[in-house]
Amino acid sequence: MALTDKKRRFIDALRSGLVGAEAARKAGYSAATAAQAASRLMKDPVVKSGVLNGTKVNKSSQSKPGTETVRQKAKQYTDPAEFLTDLMNNAMEDIKLRKEAAAALLPYKHKKLGEGGKKDAAQEAAAKVATGRFAPKAPPKLVVNNR
Repeated sequence: MALTDKKRRFIDALRSGLVGAEAARKAGYSAATAAQAASRLMKDPVVKSGVLNGTKVNKSSQSKPGTETVRQKAKQYTDPAEFLTDLMNNAMEDIKLRKEAAAALLPYKHKKLGEGGKKDAAQEAAAKVATGRFAPKAPPKLVVNNR
């Protein structure tokens, strides 16, 4: 599963020194079910790796000083397709955001199958056939000679 905002807040609460149910309450889970949520979250492999990793998981934090994420460099791009390609290929970004970037990039790279009607398809098929040995012969040239 993906690392959601609540899971990020839970990991940050654990790192700040809170324990189980208290961390779940601070992350935004219901007070009545905070203990169960904490137990479930501690078994989640994404949360385990986040707790053991030691790096900050907040969206606003950077992984290393001096490195910029794609979203921070977004103002430098002039071509939206280039920005979406970099965002889609950035392994540091959330997978959901990367999928949305890939979906938004599709119209830039591929046309829809339904684009172009029957006439366009027939014209393209005729153009393919016309380039071979079955190409129609050129019409005769009509020369007007007024003598």
